[in-house]
Amino acid sequence: MADTQQAIVAGGCFWCTEAVFKDVVGVSDVESGYLGGDKPNPTYKEVCSGATGHAEAIRVTFDPAVLALGDLLDVFMGTHDPTQLNRQGNDVGTQYRSAIFLNSDLAREDAEAAIARWEADHPGQTAVTTIEGPAEWYPAEDYHQEYWEGEGQRNPYCLAVIPPKLMKLRKSFADKVKAD
Repeated sequence: MADTQQAIVAGGCFWCTEAVFKDVVGVSDVESGYLGGDKPNPTYKEVCSGATGHAEAIRVTFDPAVLALGDLLDVFMGTHDPTQLNRQGNDVGTQYRSAIFLNSDLAREDAEAAIARWEADHPGQTAVTTIEGPAEWYPAEDYHQEYWEGEGQRNPYCLAVIPPKLMKLRKSFADKVKAD
């Protein structure tokens, strides 16, 4: 088996970012979870309250021989709105912030370069994406994992938000989309 790396990003609702990265070539696993807060083992309800300081995030496991870390970060920056502070659409609060979390596979330079590339491609716009961590990862409850493939396709919120994100992925990053 090939060596893998991991990147942890937060771009609003983790159901939505998970759905995007499930369709990216080189990605072998996407796990929804929480990090960046101050309460050990937070629950979804606690994180949604905004009181814990955690972000809803995804941990993406990928093969760097197939998907370069920079390309993964470009997909992340390009499939959510990194100009919205502590929100994505109707989801408001620090738990929905745009953030790249440092870990053993992702250094500050990688995150800074991804933000700079996005800003260079979007003149006049400033990304508010924070660079945080490293921080302890807490997997979300089981019912949040692979949410789009199951319950999400019956959830009106997901039906309104996820298909446009997937269309943006296919349009802007066609060479990074898994074959159907």
